Amino acid sequence: MGRIGVRHALVAAAIAVMAGLATTWPEFDGVRGLSIDVLTALRWHLFGQTRDPAASAAVVVALDEETYRTPPFSTAPNLTWTREIGRVLSAIVAGGAKVVGFDLVYPLSIEQAQIPFGEETFGAKVRGFDRDFLRALALAARDGKVVLGELQLGDRPIVPSPGQRIAVGQQRNIRALNAHTDADDVVRRLPLTFVVDGAPVPSMAVELAARALGSAPQLAPDGGMTLDGYHIPGAIPNTLTVNFGGGDDIPTYSLADLHACVEKGDAAFFRRHFDGKVVIFGTLQESEDRKITSKRFIATPEAARAERCALPEPPQGQAFARSTISGVYLHATAVDNLIEHNAIAEVGTAGAGAMATVFSGLMAAAALTFAPAGAVAAYVVGALAWTGIAVAAFRSALALPLIEPLLAGLVTLAVTIGYRFMVADKHARFLRRSFALYLAPAVIEKMVSSNKPPELGGETRTITIYFSDVAGFSSLSEKLNPGQIVTLMNEYLSAMADIIEEHGGFIDKYIGDAIVAVFGAPLADPDHARNAVRAALKCRQRLEELNRSGSAFMGQTLGQRIGLNSGEALVGNIGSHRRFNYTAMGDAVNLASRLEGANKYFGTSIMASQTTVELAGAAIVWRELDAIRVVGRTGAVNIYEPLAEVGEATAEQSARARAYAEGLARWRAGDFAGAKQGFERFADDDPPSARFLERAATLAAHPPGPDWEPVSTLEGK
Repeated sequence: MGRIGVRHALVAAAIAVMAGLATTWPEFDGVRGLSIDVLTALRWHLFGQTRDPAASAAVVVALDEETYRTPPFSTAPNLTWTREIGRVLSAIVAGGAKVVGFDLVYPLSIEQAQIPFGEETFGAKVRGFDRDFLRALALAARDGKVVLGELQLGDRPIVPSPGQRIAVGQQRNIRALNAHTDADDVVRRLPLTFVVDGAPVPSMAVELAARALGSAPQLAPDGGMTLDGYHIPGAIPNTLTVNFGGGDDIPTYSLADLHACVEKGDAAFFRRHFDGKVVIFGTLQESEDRKITSKRFIATPEAARAERCALPEPPQGQAFARSTISGVYLHATAVDNLIEHNAIAEVGTAGAGAMATVFSGLMAAAALTFAPAGAVAAYVVGALAWTGIAVAAFRSALALPLIEPLLAGLVTLAVTIGYRFMVADKHARFLRRSFALYLAPAVIEKMVSSNKPPELGGETRTITIYFSDVAGFSSLSEKLNPGQIVTLMNEYLSAMADIIEEHGGFIDKYIGDAIVAVFGAPLADPDHARNAVRAALKCRQRLEELNRSGSAFMGQTLGQRIGLNSGEALVGNIGSHRRFNYTAMGDAVNLASRLEGANKYFGTSIMASQTTVELAGAAIVWRELDAIRVVGRTGAVNIYEPLAEVGEATAEQSARARAYAEGLARWRAGDFAGAKQGFERFADDDPPSARFLERAATLAAHPPGPDWEPVSTLEGK
């Protein structure tokens, strides 16, 4: 890479590093959280629910819409449901639940009501109303199977009523329900501990999981935690990143149905569904305790869809997917993550920045290497590949950064393309624009890649020279005015030049109606001879088509002569210091010019030297015409006419070539009478045969002397 190329690469690398490191700024915290949200949604949409909900370690008992519509709950305020909740709690504990948590806080008891009622307060009138609930709490707390929830709100926390706190043994069985809200108001994490009276106390989810596992959490000085041998990952100290599934991954039971199940006395149902489970009571309402979480892009309509016990399925009303979920699922999912050891592990800010920088570097390289459309395509491919890698990793609970690399890569791509357009490619555009009409595209690209303008110099290389001319151009010029001639020649030269360039040749120059082209330079082409012959055949075919159209040449019919020769020539920028062209010089070029003119002596349109025939190989069907001596050369040159590519020659062409070869062999043997017989078979419509027939007849009538040689000397060019 040249010096200027290194400079552009360093600039692009700096752009990539800046874009990648920018993702580590605090302002990108929301973007990091968004990556988890998008990965959660992609995993769900691509792979669906990957496990049976029945395998969940946690289940939910919901105070749902059905509960609010079902007696006895429908006829009483929520505060009076405690006795019925206590009965369901007792049945669940008896059914073998490992522990029961409450994502419900009843800060008051109806027994505390101070509203006057007759001579006493209402609370006094209903004294003992909560006795059954408190007894159920006390029995469960005695075995460590119940944990009540509270909300820490500074100096005014929301805690259970005094009676409930006493029933469960005070703080020993009460844990905080608070969640960790990210800067974008999305809940993706739960705290592991809270400080109570100066000491760390496990959160509700950690406490429930610890009791279910029978293992106390171990705290590390850095805020980390280990539970039952599982080191809980957390990019933010003292938090757990919740790994949400999708759909109904947490089994949910309606409180109304379970209450009816208690009334029914179906203890087997409770054993079947709650044995060994962590059970959490919580609300399941459209407007109460809703949280925006990393499940926000796949939140589905919520309902108590677990197996029923006593009540019939409620009628399915119109349900809508929402971006929020009930808070109870946050704790239930966290408990399941802790027990199953599959909480989300994040790579951290530094790791995300490093990955974003690497991706940005690849996009910078693409922007420097490819055209803008190709660079954008490379970005799309790279983005899809990285997304696939990230989703695959997320299936194993590893959250690689997704949005950060894609965003940094997009910024890098845009800025680098802009830099390339404004700075890096400015010189190249100038060179292309300045020389586009004067140099071959390959020469221009070579000049651009070297990042310097053309200069004098050349090299010796084996090439094939293509020389063509319009037959009878002088007489044609007498029939048309100058404007018509220019229009006709532009049409002709454009058609021929397109074919030549399609076959890898470059137009060296136009000399009036003549075309000089080179195959094998400036770009190396091992098949230069074969490509030159194919181009000549296509040019002949295209000219025939244009002549048949009638309108292309204003009613005129054009003929052409093409000479092909291969050999060593000097190619390069040749001329003066002020003006030069990329061209070819040497004897090989001169011979090609002579062969073009030699066509008129044989009535052919394409003629090639033996060197070209040998280099072109067996891909072309040839006919040897003669051995000639051209002006300016003392040695004889065997000349050939290409008939067609192998497999495309007609039966007539093959028969003509065989007859001509027989006649030529007899001619060279001095058997002029026998040569006449060979040439006269196709002399009526084959100009080379007709010309040799005439020469054979002359020599048959006037035999040459003993110094005769079978070489034709051409007097003109």
